[in-house]
Amino acid sequence: MKGRWRWLFTLLQVLLDLFAIGAAVFAAHRVQRYIKPGSVDRFLHYAPYALLFALVVVLVSYLRRGYHWQRPSSFLDIFSKAMGTVTLAFLVALAAVVFLLPDRINPGVAPFPRGFLLASWGLGVAFLTLGRWGFNMLVHFLQRRGVGRQKVLVVGSGDIGRMLIQKLQGAHDAGHEVVGYIEANGEEIRVADAPRLGLPSDIPEVIEKYGIDEVVIGLPEASHRELVRIISLCEREKVSIKVFPDVFQIMATEVTVSDLAGLPLLSVRDVALRGWRLSLKRAYDLAIAVPALIFLSPFMLLIALLIKLESPGPVFYIQERMGLDARPFPMIKFRSMRTDAESRGPGWTTPDDPRKTRLGAILRKLSVDELPQLINVIRGDMSVVGPRPERPVYVEQFRQYIPRYMERHREKAGMTGWAQINGLRGDTSIVERTKYDLWYIENWSLWLDFKITLLTFVRIFTDRNAY
Repeated sequence: MKGRWRWLFTLLQVLLDLFAIGAAVFAAHRVQRYIKPGSVDRFLHYAPYALLFALVVVLVSYLRRGYHWQRPSSFLDIFSKAMGTVTLAFLVALAAVVFLLPDRINPGVAPFPRGFLLASWGLGVAFLTLGRWGFNMLVHFLQRRGVGRQKVLVVGSGDIGRMLIQKLQGAHDAGHEVVGYIEANGEEIRVADAPRLGLPSDIPEVIEKYGIDEVVIGLPEASHRELVRIISLCEREKVSIKVFPDVFQIMATEVTVSDLAGLPLLSVRDVALRGWRLSLKRAYDLAIAVPALIFLSPFMLLIALLIKLESPGPVFYIQERMGLDARPFPMIKFRSMRTDAESRGPGWTTPDDPRKTRLGAILRKLSVDELPQLINVIRGDMSVVGPRPERPVYVEQFRQYIPRYMERHREKAGMTGWAQINGLRGDTSIVERTKYDLWYIENWSLWLDFKITLLTFVRIFTDRNAY
């Protein structure tokens, strides 16, 4: 994105933030007047607080890199950042009012009514979220029409380069425009609508000629010397540089330094949840699973009846899967296939799998066949969110060639997960799925579980890999 568009979008976002907080404080004042009709305070009485609040929101956003150019975010991400920003700004602004405007305070009396303060905080979160969401929609609207797009150059080779280009071309909401690719290591990429623009030595000329904003390097097996050389060629033109890491790099995202008899050693981050985090995650599982099972029990009873009416056999299909500490457990699902589906041994489900029943195809498409796993969650075999469990025969295969694959089993398996909401379901790359699962484990938070749970309901109706 060219500098003028970047500055224009940043200025617009700052003005929208100031307006959102000012409007929130004004609305809070009106709410206070409505709750206490006898109040005679005019809005000018609250104006210093409104100005401080708005300015501190902008300052906090700036310090948290909120005005650095980012690709459009989801509504939940916007809400989460707005909540943190407004809460911190609210406390700072309130402290500043007490310190800078002592004439507003009488002994034993708050500077402003409590109802007004709570309303200004709550409305501040709501208005800032809506303002930034609207801003994202505007940016996305303009980028789809070619305004302010990020011109991207891919430096890569073979399957990795092809995968990067296809991902970038498919991310319609990210504001990318793949101009072309630089071929490295002599391996062709051959992707539609992405021309070959030269070799690594041509990078500076290509960046200058096409006005490249961002270079994405996809050479996970390249030597450090080669990678540094390519990065230095990009840095001459002062563009944004992103590097696609290899499997180990993306999983070992944090290390600790220790020593052995004076010899420095790097230890890969310990990813297991322990202590209060483990208890918090278990409480979240029960808070979701118990009410859901109670509420959905009539619906599940109806599905069980339909399964019995359509085909002979049991209602549930119980399959052995690998969970926490690689221990097997019986995972419960509604039966969606014929009873002789695995007479020739286990196999992956395909989109047009003839083994599925007519009702089973619908259940799998909407992921309704997974609902009995709520019982597994309550039993403690699974979590609501976590890496999806695999069968022992597949685990034994995957652990042989995927680095740190067994790290997935240091946490409970989940009904849904970070990989699933990112489209990695069914017969998709196990290597890619493992990367997403380990990123989730290393970056776990209660908010991330909540976000994944909500997005799962959205993906039910949009996921093409559900079969």
